[in-house]
Amino acid sequence: MNPKFSGYAHPEALVDTEWLAANLKAPGIRIVESNEDILLYDTGHIPGAVHIDWRRDLNDQTVRDYVGTEGFAALCHRNGITPDTTVIFYGDKSNWWACYAFWVFQLFGHTKAKILDGGRAKWIAENRPLTREVPVYPETNYPVPPLRDDASIRAFHGQTFEHMKARKPMVDVRSPKEFSGETTHMPEYPQEGVLRGGHIPGAKSCPWATAANPDGTFKTVEELQQIYGGNLGFKKTDDIIAYCRIGERSSHTWFVLKYLLGFPNVRNYDGSWTEWGNMVRNPVEKSV
Repeated sequence: MNPKFSGYAHPEALVDTEWLAANLKAPGIRIVESNEDILLYDTGHIPGAVHIDWRRDLNDQTVRDYVGTEGFAALCHRNGITPDTTVIFYGDKSNWWACYAFWVFQLFGHTKAKILDGGRAKWIAENRPLTREVPVYPETNYPVPPLRDDASIRAFHGQTFEHMKARKPMVDVRSPKEFSGETTHMPEYPQEGVLRGGHIPGAKSCPWATAANPDGTFKTVEELQQIYGGNLGFKKTDDIIAYCRIGERSSHTWFVLKYLLGFPNVRNYDGSWTEWGNMVRNPVEKSV
């Protein structure tokens, strides 16, 4: 284990590039690449890695929601994943979408999952092997999960509204200008139909990338404790909701709080600002 990981609350939730390079063909693991840019996989990926497209594979194509239990079982079935398979996620953008895919897998109870620290960028920076060969694995008979757990790690609009009213801690992980209301989208990204800018009243601003080093790895436990405990004042006993635009950046912060710092009660509001900023009579706070 990387000595850096020993300080985290759940060091088993991470692997480093050196370990993965030595275990590319180890039995019982499946490497999954999940990116914001869905074309990156075809330009070269870690040998043996399969591609999970967050738009096509994780989300229902009609309802704004995730796939159901049968859809999740089918996804695992065609990628050669069993309930005993350890799934190692990595991707671009310092593992934004890798953490998002990890979070969705947790909704279905697949807890044998890890994040590759540093993701795609670190693997490439170290000149480790890439391939364009798409692996084909024997299909599995992944049992349909009895349910999708939308209670323990996911927050809906109504729950977030009550959370706000109770003045419980929330963290907005978008950019400062999105938080202030100066803009309704990330810099250099298209506007996605949000009608109001600003943030949920009472939420604290802490952009997701604050937790990442320039090479895409997570910061040390001491640095993270200062960010979320010292600067934001969060305590282990807090009930925390994280949100962003559609839940992707906040899944990164959710992972940091829950797995690296050991906060037991953290939920991701995946409706996030594209829902909150468009909801009739929703309160919005601005700081511009």
